[in-house]
Amino acid sequence: MRAKVHVFLKPGVLDVQGKAVEAALHGLGWGDVEGVRVGKTIEFDFKGADAAETESQVKAMCEKLLANTVIESYRVEVA
Repeated sequence: MRAKVHVFLKPGVLDVQGKAVEAALHGLGWGDVEGVRVGKTIEFDFKGADAAETESQVKAMCEKLLANTVIESYRVEVA
């Protein structure tokens, strides 16, 4: 199965990289852009046969390693 994890900073946590991207977009003429947030996507294959069990294990991976749950939230997709 293919697992995808999307990780973003939680609302209220300053996203310095997002602010830099937003400023650059404004400088290039896209002044209507606001609220830019930058995250990361982690994709991998997982040898699980059951989608629900695979999703549960990927969430455990997020809690232990893939996301800093103090300042980041995550979303898991399994296909």
